[in-house]
Amino acid sequence: MSSTTRGMLLVLDGWGHAAPSPANALSRAATPHLDALMAEYPSTLVEASGEAVGLLPGTVGNSEIGHMVIGAGRPLPYDSLLVQQQIESGALAANPLLVTACERLARTGRALHLVGLCSDGQIHAHIGHLREFLRVAAAHGVPEVWIHAITDGRDVGDGTAAAYLDEIGKFTAEAGTGRVASVVGRGYALDKSGDLTLTTAAAQAVMDGTGVRVARPHDALAGQKSDEWVAPSVVVDEQDAPVGAVADGDAVLFTNFRSDRIQQLADHLAAHLAAWDVTLLSLARYDTQASIPPLVDRADASGGLADELERHGLRSVRIAEREKFEHVTYYLNGRDDRARSIEEHVRISGDGLADYRSRPEMNLSAVVYALGEAAVRTDVALVVANLANIDVVGHTGDADATVLAAEHTDAAVGRLISAARAAGRWVLLVGDHGNAEQMTRPDAEGRERPYGGHTTNPVPLILAPAPEAPVPGRLRDGGTLADVAPTILALLGHPPGAAMTGRPLL
Repeated sequence: MSSTTRGMLLVLDGWGHAAPSPANALSRAATPHLDALMAEYPSTLVEASGEAVGLLPGTVGNSEIGHMVIGAGRPLPYDSLLVQQQIESGALAANPLLVTACERLARTGRALHLVGLCSDGQIHAHIGHLREFLRVAAAHGVPEVWIHAITDGRDVGDGTAAAYLDEIGKFTAEAGTGRVASVVGRGYALDKSGDLTLTTAAAQAVMDGTGVRVARPHDALAGQKSDEWVAPSVVVDEQDAPVGAVADGDAVLFTNFRSDRIQQLADHLAAHLAAWDVTLLSLARYDTQASIPPLVDRADASGGLADELERHGLRSVRIAEREKFEHVTYYLNGRDDRARSIEEHVRISGDGLADYRSRPEMNLSAVVYALGEAAVRTDVALVVANLANIDVVGHTGDADATVLAAEHTDAAVGRLISAARAAGRWVLLVGDHGNAEQMTRPDAEGRERPYGGHTTNPVPLILAPAPEAPVPGRLRDGGTLADVAPTILALLGHPPGAAMTGRPLL
């Protein structure tokens, strides 16, 4: 393989584009290397949200769909879109699994428990889906519906949990059924670090009614440091007894449509309830160890970049910190976790859980080192890495820390470009969704508040060609993340895969 056909894909997570402003951490940051690349080499903006990547119109992009579409080479109807389509068509309300569960509960007098993130961020869940489940439960005469609300503060602005609890109250009044039984922050319930003490605390609030006792759901928010870290709380009656713990014969429905953050909790609950006659269902398919039937299945993502690399016998190395490791492996491969003989995975492990605001560099130096080692290998056609800092730190809502994260990322890009040039490789840099370019958002009173969520802004894409290769005159406009895989294959000397609707940006 010629050295000029070997390359490197750098996904700068959360690297969106917006006009310079005090709320734009990327424009505030000193980024001399990215600025020089943008000035010297072909670049363009590509769409990474909404219908362009298979989401509902106006929906912010996210790392999962971003990497899936980058890998698939085509927009994929994401789980949230498939759920909405089934709600609108009536197919979800008529789903045999859901109908059977509700009919059994009505017949036996048992309860339905709805467990999921309660916000409209459209990253992991949408609170509006609760309305549909409440309607279905009421239509089938389910005697009790208990809502186990997971507060957000990341996909939406911090301090908004009370408003979402108010919205749940409107849904339950409208349906004539449903009460909130527990409230817990996503830091506990959607942990992905493997800290089972957090998961256990969240699970016990749902299963056993163990936690901070509150008379009303809103009381759980009092004195908490953020919506993300609301301590596991249970609503109790006048006798101080939990109103809605799971009991034998009940049904539990997990309402998140995205799998990765809730599956640890789902597995924990499934293991705890294994000895009971409890029906477990999930809104979408989860990658759990337990078998939990989904109401809505996934879109087919085969025939993407990983399959094409395998078909052509092209070796790739995937590198990322633990926060984004699955994104450059599992999600980039179309949620296919099978081992591939010509694919190597390098997971960068940190030194424990960090406060990213005080450590915005994260473990970037180890990522850069691993990339440098892979870049010099002549048997590796493509090196893929996710530089997570901009997004991970951006999610804290701390604009100053995010500025530093962007500067650390820029310095890493400078080192990686040098390593790629020394190895004769081209480099393609692209964002997967917007985040750090919008660090505030107005609240209901018009006051700017810190914002750590994603955006609908386009993302930059830059091509730094190999040293011996001619510099393309320009990259075409009007592209999306679906065009990244065809562009990579073109740079590697191969046409787009047959399943790809995206086209090279060259």
